[in-house]
Amino acid sequence: MEEMEEELKCPVCGSFYREPIILPCSHNLCQACARNILVQTPESESPQSRRASGSGVSDYDYLDLDKMSLYSEADSGYGSYGGFASAPTTPCQKSPNGVRVFPPAMPPPVTHLSPALAPVPRNSCITCPQCHRSLILDDRGLRGFPKNRVLEGVIDRYQQSKAAALKCQLCEKAPKEATVMCEQCDVFYCDPCRLRCHPPRGPLAKHRLVPPAQGRVSRRLSPRKVSTCTDHELENHSMYCVQCKMPVCYQCLEEGKHSSHEVKALGAMWKLHKSQLSQALNGLSDRAKEAKEFLVQLRNMVQQIQENSVEFEACLVAQCDALIDALNRRKAQLLARVNKEHEHKLKVVRDQISHCTVKLRQTTGLMEYCLEVIKENDPSGFLQISDALIRRVHLTEDQWGKGTLTPRMTTDFDLSLDNSPLLQSIHQLDFVQMKASSPVPATPILQLEECCTHNNSATLSWKQPPLSMVPAEGYILELDDGNGGQFREVYVGKETMCTVDGLHFNSTYNARVKAFNKTGVSQYSKTLVLQTSEVAWFAFDPGSAHSDIIFSNDNLTVTCSSYDDRVVLGKTGFSKGVHYWELTVDRYDNHPDPAFGVARMDVMKDVMLGKDDKAWAMYVDNNRSWFMHNNSHTNRTEGGITKGATIGVLLDLNRKTLTFFINDEQQGPIAFENMEGLFFPAVSLNRNVQVTLHTGLPVPDFYSSRASIA
Repeated sequence: MEEMEEELKCPVCGSFYREPIILPCSHNLCQACARNILVQTPESESPQSRRASGSGVSDYDYLDLDKMSLYSEADSGYGSYGGFASAPTTPCQKSPNGVRVFPPAMPPPVTHLSPALAPVPRNSCITCPQCHRSLILDDRGLRGFPKNRVLEGVIDRYQQSKAAALKCQLCEKAPKEATVMCEQCDVFYCDPCRLRCHPPRGPLAKHRLVPPAQGRVSRRLSPRKVSTCTDHELENHSMYCVQCKMPVCYQCLEEGKHSSHEVKALGAMWKLHKSQLSQALNGLSDRAKEAKEFLVQLRNMVQQIQENSVEFEACLVAQCDALIDALNRRKAQLLARVNKEHEHKLKVVRDQISHCTVKLRQTTGLMEYCLEVIKENDPSGFLQISDALIRRVHLTEDQWGKGTLTPRMTTDFDLSLDNSPLLQSIHQLDFVQMKASSPVPATPILQLEECCTHNNSATLSWKQPPLSMVPAEGYILELDDGNGGQFREVYVGKETMCTVDGLHFNSTYNARVKAFNKTGVSQYSKTLVLQTSEVAWFAFDPGSAHSDIIFSNDNLTVTCSSYDDRVVLGKTGFSKGVHYWELTVDRYDNHPDPAFGVARMDVMKDVMLGKDDKAWAMYVDNNRSWFMHNNSHTNRTEGGITKGATIGVLLDLNRKTLTFFINDEQQGPIAFENMEGLFFPAVSLNRNVQVTLHTGLPVPDFYSSRASIA
């Protein structure tokens, strides 16, 4: 939050705002500072004389230097106050934070009243030290400006966050650290002062003492004083004038200048403006993120310029030394040229870094200030400053978009030495233009930290070299077949990240990428070796399942809401390798016959698994089982399932077989042979059954040994 501190300081005194007021130009001033910079205007410039002449159009009259027109919403209203005919022009000064301040034409009168209540000289004028708009005060003086209670709240929170341990408020000399706070008295006490001034007896025994940190939070969360109307000081703000863009009270609507204006509910406009400010901040946040990345790019450019400079100097020295004495004098001149170019590039980039850093700090400060303002729960106070903040956020965002995030200098040294002329041409030797930018894009770089595999999918990410000047129109990603065969194209497009699905499990793939534009293609990137998972981890797929299927346990457990059989598939399909998974029976009521096996993606979902030619299954009850495909029942086998039973499914696509197990024992012979294509794990069940899927399992040892013997 330190970068926000600039937003919280008065442009006149340079300290944190004290009792800030909001000028019509939306800038803020301390009340005391506002009084200190008041000046007195000639009688002809007074609000009364303007109203009498019919030229006044608002509560506050802005001064124009040529006095040809008054400020209104239709003109710019900008100008710098430089004095009047009745008083000599006074040179402006600078406040501690660098803003020009216009000193008063006469010393302010001594008064014991607060800055807001003390009388101001007749026909007083105040000039905003930030935008230099000048305006004449009416009869209310400084009381006519609303107080910025939202800003006070933000400053209070900021100072509390920076404050050290809370001190006792009753110690006479060196305050000790507070140990409790009384919520009723609103006072922090150390232990001696609490025993002396707040004994736990009598009426004080009912007071609630809390730790100091909790007391600080209670103070911060306590409701603030409700704001009152500047025109009717006894009335609270209740509505929002859309035309004047300010909170108003009911008397303003009945008898004041807002009686004919469009008004809306204060709470609704509060929420609307908060939403608008939040949306504006989203755009500015993106610009700030881009600026941070841009600063990283600029700092990398500094290093690259340094490296390129060293490399270029080495080449230049080597070429010049080859020409022996005849080249030595010219060598010094050429080195001077290179160093000058080097310093020029560094100066340009460092200046841009400095400029962008300052701008980013200001942007971050504004963002943090706006976020703190959004936390305020005071609708009227928020609405007093929301329009100005929204404009500032949009203006700051626009400033980032005007080519600010484009490097002003390249890192290349566009110079090359031609050492082919004869010795008599040495004195005419000079730099020639370096090779033209290659029309072919630079070779892409695979981002290894973002490339990964999951199950039988591979995700690859790449980028252009940071200092590449030739844009790429697209990229071509190639993978081999997983067996060291030829590469094939798996993606062509503009994206720089691609996920390739449907690869083989337990396989090694080689990947490479190249860029292309209208001129041609770049060289291939370095080849990346990817290893897919040895075993498959997957869950059931809600997207392809029947609507009666009920999922739980991260889609690993399924049951059904219907008495009819419904089908659900696994998320991962298999076309190569050996795969084994198990299902445990969590609930088994009334002797149903669930089916387990594999299926194509387009299998029928509203009948038992195996009824069509898209599924290969074993269905089983409490006594026996059958294999079924295309509604053909075969191989009745004794032995059924109960609650707690485990069904294993072994799909061996190397041998093209499907085998089933119950409680680690093979159920019947090999169920199906000649299995080719893409298969998904599948189950069909009704409401009397609930099963849980277990994946990532190795192939059973006895089957592995049997396969090796075969």
